[in-house]
Amino acid sequence: MLLRRAVAATLQQVAEWVNGEVQGDGSISIYGARSLHEAGPGDITFLESDKHWGAWERSRASAAIVPRTLTGNGRPIIRVSDPLTAFIEVVQRLRATPAGAYQPMIHPTACIDPTAVLGPEVSVGPYVVIGAGTIVGARCTLHAGVVIGRNCRLGDDVVLYPHVVLYDQTVIGQRVIIHAHAVIGADGFGYRTQQGKHMKVPQLGWVEIEDDVEIGAGSTIDRGTFEATRVGQGTKIDNLVMIGHNCRIGRHNLLCSQVGIAGSCTTGDYVVMAGQVGVADHLTIGDHVIIGAKSGVPRDVPPHSQVLGMPALPRQETARIVASMEKLPELRKDVARIKKVLGLED
Repeated sequence: MLLRRAVAATLQQVAEWVNGEVQGDGSISIYGARSLHEAGPGDITFLESDKHWGAWERSRASAAIVPRTLTGNGRPIIRVSDPLTAFIEVVQRLRATPAGAYQPMIHPTACIDPTAVLGPEVSVGPYVVIGAGTIVGARCTLHAGVVIGRNCRLGDDVVLYPHVVLYDQTVIGQRVIIHAHAVIGADGFGYRTQQGKHMKVPQLGWVEIEDDVEIGAGSTIDRGTFEATRVGQGTKIDNLVMIGHNCRIGRHNLLCSQVGIAGSCTTGDYVVMAGQVGVADHLTIGDHVIIGAKSGVPRDVPPHSQVLGMPALPRQETARIVASMEKLPELRKDVARIKKVLGLED
């Protein structure tokens, strides 16, 4: 159960946070913000459209954030242009950590090389390790068990959750968030077969993560063979995603759970890969491409395409193939009847 704030905000104060218009009693107290089906007395909830109006009428919430196009039913509401964005703001304010609860600190169990440089207001949790020559920017938060190798560079306002590992020379931009157990900069999967043995190709590059990237729990990004593996600004990577060595991931990509991108691939900007997409090595995926779930991509995909399937084909073509496959059982029966009439039965 979520703990509520000890001190409430009035509905009018909540409206001022989101530049909204109050209808109804603006003096009521709001202690929490919860979804429409979970909210109770003292909570504020939200509706994105009028299709949820019936659920709002049945809800026990004290108030709701609604689109400006909706009018009230006598219950207190706040009208805004974008209810979801407004609700996120309210949740963050109501659940904010009280001032002074988390002060910048360095836990006594942390192991920090004397040559490492930490910016102002950095928080370093228990058993964090920071290697030689590493620079950590201002206001970074390193949770318990984080390991940062040698000669890494972290920008300002970076958050590394428990047990994140950054291998040597990793470069992290501003406002990057990396969730628990992600590994950035491990060796790429590079081998040559010589005299019947798989001989490792030394992986001598590094990883560069640009500003405002978020990387999910358990994801891995391999270092380049000789140069950098790069992830572009604003890209969001889900849990359990694997990006191979030498890849160049564009800006503002969305890579969903269990995506696997083989080495030396390049993606454009605003690419979306749904869950369990697999991309073969040395491919180029153009700007604004959407790849459907569980697709296998064996060849380059031109910009502004939507592909789906195994192998990935244009979405409409895959839809036609799937529709045809659904008719195969009946088609087999028709063929059997025709063979029987013609006396061609096996």
